[in-house]
Amino acid sequence: MTQFSRLQGSLMVQGTTSDAGKSTLVAGLCRLFARKGINVAPFKPQNMALNSAVTEDGGEIGRAQALQAVACHLKPHTDFNPVLLKPSSDTGAQVIIHGKALTNLEAKAFFGPQSQGYKTMALNAVMTSFNRLQQRYDLVIIEGAGSPAEINLRQGDIANMGFAEEADCPVIIIADIDKGGVFAHLVGTLALLSPSEQARVKGFVINRFRGDISLLQSGIDWLENYTQKPVLGVLPYLHDLHLDAEDSLIASPASTQCNASQQKLVVLVLVFPRISNHTDFDPLRLHPQVEFRYISMAEQHKPFPAADLIILPGSKNVRADLNFMRQQGWDKAIFKHLRYGGKVMGICGGYQMLGKMIADPLGIEDVAGSTPGLGLLDIVTELTAKKVLTQVSGQLQLNQQQVRFDGYEIHCGISNFTATTVTHPVTISTPTGQNDGQVSQDNRILGTYIHGLLDNPSACQLLLDWAGLEQAQVIDINQIREQQLNRLADVLEEHLDLKKLIGVIG
Repeated sequence: MTQFSRLQGSLMVQGTTSDAGKSTLVAGLCRLFARKGINVAPFKPQNMALNSAVTEDGGEIGRAQALQAVACHLKPHTDFNPVLLKPSSDTGAQVIIHGKALTNLEAKAFFGPQSQGYKTMALNAVMTSFNRLQQRYDLVIIEGAGSPAEINLRQGDIANMGFAEEADCPVIIIADIDKGGVFAHLVGTLALLSPSEQARVKGFVINRFRGDISLLQSGIDWLENYTQKPVLGVLPYLHDLHLDAEDSLIASPASTQCNASQQKLVVLVLVFPRISNHTDFDPLRLHPQVEFRYISMAEQHKPFPAADLIILPGSKNVRADLNFMRQQGWDKAIFKHLRYGGKVMGICGGYQMLGKMIADPLGIEDVAGSTPGLGLLDIVTELTAKKVLTQVSGQLQLNQQQVRFDGYEIHCGISNFTATTVTHPVTISTPTGQNDGQVSQDNRILGTYIHGLLDNPSACQLLLDWAGLEQAQVIDINQIREQQLNRLADVLEEHLDLKKLIGVIG
């Protein structure tokens, strides 16, 4: 404990590539240092992600930073991720500063000759948040974005070395050996940095190693001799590490596939080009009685598989994704699924798609206009400039049963009901008891704006019961998350040279 008692400062984790393991390493370090009694907080200057979380102070941040906050035993705060970019098209994104959506910008406004105004504003926001965290916490663990060696993006960079230079913090670089070329990745990344940035790099971490570590030692010796920088650790490949994903979709782990003796529920989730907050489905993906599957464009020429439940997830561009769904023929598959007695659920943008009409008169998400919905629920939706960002709690009512839940809302649309009689699955705890969502008269279609319902064990169990899985096993994703964070911290404590790492932090 003595070596940690005076630990104070900051450390930035950068990666040779996207998905090198930056988010996971930061989360593990946050839990490791928190367990040692350090007052630690996570930080990511600029993030580009469609998975976000609503914070206690009424904003939104990247899902990875929310997970890292949990690792620190903290509630998510907008200072942990002051700049969030949410792609709405191949060339444009919504800009969120300190948790609030400011505008939509095209790529040239971020990286081209016209980007100086944005970069100045974003850097000011980043440094304001970082300075506040330094005053509030003893240690700040910072996550970079992508790679620091993207030479076409280096001018005005605020996500990697540009931030590290401005904040004067030490950097370690992580590389994924499982993809191959780990030494070329590390040496090449270092070579593309400026002399001052190279000096700022204090060591390397090699991630996802399988096999006999002694066979890697000659490569480590060469790397340390060639770069004059230490390898701070070689982390093993962690099978079945179940933590919230930043963006990538993760299939069901083999260890949780249903066996023949179990009653099972087949669940399909449609993958839209702008799918958002797919972490909603982690409790289903890990449930031992659920056969879970993502349906993507890659399967457009295959027969649509039979299922008990089809889920329409959230979307950052609802009308465009609705048109995409029709292009794939998924709308016809949904209607057929319902005719055969299946059930359908829509969450947030997916809920809007189930309605009669989605109007975007101001062009909030795309070109201004209106798009007919699937017509399965009695709602019409209008997208508005004001974004709803709120943490909620309340009651979920299905099949004459009622359970409590905690969740969050994050959407631009306001939906109004077109029917005089509506069955609501959700009552939000407000002084007036606000209703949310709709269940069809035949009890086979459900829509709601609430994200995170399935994170509540009793609500997950009730929704599975509604979908056809009677007496479903209880699964607690929050407990799984805690177990996995502690498992990750244990691995880091075993495989990192903590004495050297603490020396890097100072």
